[in-house]
Amino acid sequence: MKRRYTIFLASTIAAAALVAACTTGGSSAPQNKMSFFITSANPGKGGDLGGLAGADRYCQSLAESVGAGGRSWRAYLSTTATASTPAVNARDRIGKGPWVNVKGVTIANNLDELHGTNNLDKQTGLTEKGEIVSASGDPVNNHDILTGSMPDGRASTDTSKDTTCGNWTKSGEGSAIVGHHNRMGTNAPPASTSWNSSHATRGCSLEAFRSTGGAGLMYCFAQN
Repeated sequence: MKRRYTIFLASTIAAAALVAACTTGGSSAPQNKMSFFITSANPGKGGDLGGLAGADRYCQSLAESVGAGGRSWRAYLSTTATASTPAVNARDRIGKGPWVNVKGVTIANNLDELHGTNNLDKQTGLTEKGEIVSASGDPVNNHDILTGSMPDGRASTDTSKDTTCGNWTKSGEGSAIVGHHNRMGTNAPPASTSWNSSHATRGCSLEAFRSTGGAGLMYCFAQN
C-alpha cells in the first residue's frame, strides 16, 4: 500500500511539473507586438549602412534587443538603378501592414494609408525603446530620417544626382533623401511636412547629417 502511494505521489508531482513547464516555458522570452520603429541610433558609419542587407540586419538586431525579433524586419530605404541592378523601392520591401509602434498605436493600416494620410508624427514615431526622437524646437534636432525615396515610396529616377548615399555604401561625399518624422520643417510645403521625402542631405557623413537636422536614423517596418 505504501509503495502504491509513493508511486502515485511521484506521478502527481511529475504531472504538475510538466503542466508548469508547458504554461511557463513559452513566456520566458518577451513578446513585443511592435511592427514599426525609428532606429534609436545610426550604426556608426553615416550613410554607409552596408547596403540594404546591412540596414535590414541593423533593424533586425534592434528589434531583437527589445523582444521583437520574431518578425522579419526591413529598413524603409530605396536604392537607385545601376548598370547591373534595377532600382528597389522602399514601399515594396516592408509588407502590407498594418504597422503599430511599441505602444500599440497604429501608424498605418496598409501601404496606401502609409503613403497617404498616416498617423506618423513626433508623438507616434518612437524608437524601438519607446523613446521620442528629438526634433525641431528641441536642443538637438534629429528629425531627418533616411529614406532615399520619393513621396510615393519609390526610388528617384533622377540619375543626375545621388539620392541614396551610393545605395547606402557612402559615408563621405554624396547625398540622400530624408523625411521629417515630426512633419515640420523650414522648406516649403508639402516637402516640409513629408515623413519620407523632404529634402536632400549635404553629404553622407554623420557630421553632414547633423548639419541639416539629422542623425542618420532610419524607419524600420516588420515585413510580416
